[in-house]
Amino acid sequence: MAEQTMTITSAEGLHARPATALVQIAGKFQSDVNLEYKGKSVNMKSIMGVMSLGIPNGAEIKYVAEGSDEAEAVEALVAKTKEEGLGE
Repeated sequence: MAEQTMTITSAEGLHARPATALVQIAGKFQSDVNLEYKGKSVNMKSIMGVMSLGIPNGAEIKYVAEGSDEAEAVEALVAKTKEEGLGE
C-alpha cells in the first residue's frame, strides 16, 4: 500500500475542475486508488465520490493506493495536486 497526506491550500478547496483532472489521472492506473478525508474514503476514480466529500481550503487529505502500480499512482496524484496549485 502507498499513501501520501497533503493539505489543500487552494482558496476554493478541491472544486470540480481540478477534481476532474485528478479522477482522470487515477483512472490511468490499475491499482485501487482512494481519497480519504475526515474518516471517509471514496474511490478516486469516481468524480461523484470525490465531489461528495466537499473538501475545503485547509483540509488534510490522504491518497491511498493498493495494487501493482500503487506508488506511481500516488506519485502522479501528488504531482497533479501541486501542479494545479491545490495543495502541498
